[in-house]
Amino acid sequence: MGGRATCLNGAVTPADASVPPATLLYVVKQLELVSRAQLDELLRPAGVTTLQYTALTVLARRPHMTSADLARLSFVRAQSTADLVSALAKRELISRSPDPANRRRLLISLTDAGRELLATYDPLVAQLEEQMLADFSPSERDDFRELLGRARRSLTPVP
Repeated sequence: MGGRATCLNGAVTPADASVPPATLLYVVKQLELVSRAQLDELLRPAGVTTLQYTALTVLARRPHMTSADLARLSFVRAQSTADLVSALAKRELISRSPDPANRRRLLISLTDAGRELLATYDPLVAQLEEQMLADFSPSERDDFRELLGRARRSLTPVP
């Protein structure tokens, strides 16, 4: 009674049973913020933001997509995608070409430089993920991924 507990962010708070635990939404946000800060720092030498890196990883898994598709899968607003795509194209990390099925649409793809950037930084990002999951057993890692995915799907509007 009256002891201290350390929070996820390192802050020391009273370990008092009368203080309610943080909501899961708060804990998820804390995880997002700390992982985002570390990703930002890790990617700084490459001159790309975490959002730009995320977009590149999406394109690596699903080549030849429109800006609207990229926005949806990269968790950015359609309006923000124009700046994102322009910045990546300026750095020659992506290319845009007309869609053969609809010449008015542009399809976005990774360039060799984009693939090289991912080849360099994917292992470093994997190390960060490994650090985050170091205290998890293999089955806990699988469960964590599954549970996070289910939570996300439950909040995703159905078209």
